[in-house]
Amino acid sequence: MSTRKKNGRWVRLVAIVLGSLVVLAAVALGTGVLLAERKQQRQVALTVQAVAYRNDAVALERGRYLYASRGCVDCHGANGAGRTFVDDGGLTIAGPNITTGSGGVVGAYQPVDWVRTIRHGVTPQGRALMVMPSEDYNRFTDDDLAALVAHIRALPAQSGQGAVVKLPLPVKALYGFGVIKDAAARIDHSLPPQAPVAEGVTLEHGRYVANMCVGCHGVGLAGGKIPGGPPDWPSAANLTPGEGSVMGHYPDADALIAMFRSGQRSDGTAVQVMPFESLREMNETDLRALHLFLKALPARPHG
Repeated sequence: MSTRKKNGRWVRLVAIVLGSLVVLAAVALGTGVLLAERKQQRQVALTVQAVAYRNDAVALERGRYLYASRGCVDCHGANGAGRTFVDDGGLTIAGPNITTGSGGVVGAYQPVDWVRTIRHGVTPQGRALMVMPSEDYNRFTDDDLAALVAHIRALPAQSGQGAVVKLPLPVKALYGFGVIKDAAARIDHSLPPQAPVAEGVTLEHGRYVANMCVGCHGVGLAGGKIPGGPPDWPSAANLTPGEGSVMGHYPDADALIAMFRSGQRSDGTAVQVMPFESLREMNETDLRALHLFLKALPARPHG
């Protein structure tokens, strides 16, 4: 057989293999997108207890602090009108208007709807929210949940729009196959509300504050790939004393507080991704309790 014929056969074989791979990739992509659309339409069955509305001064002040320091402002803006917080290579995510103004999404909310949305990542209609860090808020005490809702309901009406979630087809397919999870899928919905915790520089209060870290750093706080984050986002750091831990940079609470206030490590390098617009608003008691808790964690491998 001539060399030319052999080469021709190899070229045809390679073309067939590549063509088959393209077809398989297209089928996988299409299947993933179809599964994603079905998943987004599913009903999430929940039985939740409503938390009564409050509007007293103590609740409003506590709610203002929680809204400012627990990430709400990063997605919804200081005025609650909503804002775009991810716009990266075809991936666009914007938090909705959560005031009673034009385009707001909470105008018809009842007390139980706030519980579903904030604690469970589920809309009043029973559908999973695609992007909502409810795993960070799932352990809110009833008092803190009521306080946060009090502040949001007291926000002046603003014009805005509903949530915007535009996913590139490969990302949507990954969601369909379960590699990326929506808000409702990341929560143990059977857990009862967190019992009240006294504020103070204690392990118990530090554990309560650390619930806000779960969404990025994982349940065990060992870090790893941030669920649903853009591909260029770095992995979340390991907050335990295990492999790859960053806690060596923060030998005392003052060092951790300095990082939260400045967004920089002790060597002056910037910390990526963390929502410092909110984190810098955390009070000293919360941060000292958080540091105490993190230093007491058992070691885990990164991720």
